[in-house]
Amino acid sequence: MTGVDLDLATVWAFILAFAVFAYVVMDGFDLGIGILFPVFEVGPERDKAMNSIAPVWDGNETWLVLGGGGLFAAFPLAYGVVMTALYPPIIAMLLGLVFRGVAFEARWRDPAHRRGWDFAFTCGSIVAAFSQGVILGALLQGIEIEGRAYAGGWLDWLTPFSVLTGIGVVCGYALLGATWLIWKTDGGTQDHAFRLAGRYGVATLVAIGLVSLATLGLDYGYRDKWLSFPAVLLTAQVPLLTTILAFAFHRSIRKRREIRPFFLALALFLMSFVGLGISMYPFIVPDALTIWQAAAPASSQWFMLVGSAVLIPIILCYTAFSYWVFRGKVAEDGYH
Repeated sequence: MTGVDLDLATVWAFILAFAVFAYVVMDGFDLGIGILFPVFEVGPERDKAMNSIAPVWDGNETWLVLGGGGLFAAFPLAYGVVMTALYPPIIAMLLGLVFRGVAFEARWRDPAHRRGWDFAFTCGSIVAAFSQGVILGALLQGIEIEGRAYAGGWLDWLTPFSVLTGIGVVCGYALLGATWLIWKTDGGTQDHAFRLAGRYGVATLVAIGLVSLATLGLDYGYRDKWLSFPAVLLTAQVPLLTTILAFAFHRSIRKRREIRPFFLALALFLMSFVGLGISMYPFIVPDALTIWQAAAPASSQWFMLVGSAVLIPIILCYTAFSYWVFRGKVAEDGYH
């Protein structure tokens, strides 16, 4: 294995991490809208919530395609193992996204059955979010591999830990959805969003704490990575920053800031993502496959890296432009 191989594998690991985090940031809040949908008042409040994400929700899922496609292209061995081990939650996630997308469009065009489409929108959002959390938990708890193939059972992914991470992601996405509505709406809808953000902020912090403690109880040296000296001097900054952000979030809600709660919620997700990186690196499948063992040939990685260097900035510019165009508050009939 050459130094170039190592560098390329590391670069691609960061590209995939960026794509996954971008997906969580951008699709998380519109999944959160769906999760919260049943508590919104039928009529103007639901319409405002839907209109707040209508211009951007399709583009948000671009990052999911980049993450999945990048894993297949840059780390094909890991892709084969992960897909085989996690077929049920992955299929559930995709079906949830499909139902959610169809319901999003159909509720406007089929008002006679709007209640049913709203139900499908909510169920699809919850299933997709919960499945993503389960996939994360299943990766953290490890996947049984023999040789270069998955050697576990059909339901090995389903454990109390993966269910806990699934619930945590649902709570976190609901928090993002509530803070997005604080930013994008006003009046009674915004007041409702403030109350929801306070509740789901507490739920998300509790979930982060429980998942963090449960992770330390797993195998694969997680406890040593976090608590051994002198590594603890660095890793301790993650829970410290998370605590500071939690206090700042609570203060922003209490003072009824409009934009700050959303970005503080994103910062909490970033801290969780950093913690995930500390726990897993350099493994892409904990204690089974490192990023270098799972990597594609260097020539393939170079080829894809050139394309990514062109496409990713274009996607970022287009995304930034679309958010800028629809930067105002949303009304029942659209942005103003």
